[in-house]
Amino acid sequence: MWGIVKRFRLGESPRPHLELGERGEQIASEFLQQGGFRIVATNFIAPITSGLSGRRITGEIDLIAYDQSAKPFVLAFVEVKTRSSAELAFPESAVDLRKRWHIVRASRVYRRMMGVEMEPYRFDVVTILINPQGEAEVQLLRSFFHDRMFRHQPVDIMQGMG
Repeated sequence: MWGIVKRFRLGESPRPHLELGERGEQIASEFLQQGGFRIVATNFIAPITSGLSGRRITGEIDLIAYDQSAKPFVLAFVEVKTRSSAELAFPESAVDLRKRWHIVRASRVYRRMMGVEMEPYRFDVVTILINPQGEAEVQLLRSFFHDRMFRHQPVDIMQGMG
């Protein structure tokens, strides 16, 4: 039986995008800590719903941290996006509606589990561009999105019936 063979240089990962992402999360964690954040969780994964087939769907949050730069401290749910180039699109463009929904749902699970439902919170994105020389450009986008659009709103069945 023949298989597909991929060749890699010595020391080269078969999945360089995963290494890039892990490196980005490490850089983001250090960057946030230097900026007054206290990291409380990394790669938090929670079941958020079930698919039509009954398969469990999970949401992941890259970093969960308290922003201690102002009082009261704010719980930040941080998505990290790392790229080697912004030629095709900026890293933050990958945080689409579906990704946001997964983060919001996972954050609800975390807040409920930890008993911090009443604490102030927000959703941040850290973008990292790593050039070929290995230098990183890091940007923190505070309150990049809100969970308002994912909250259940009561429906007024009488609206529009005049």
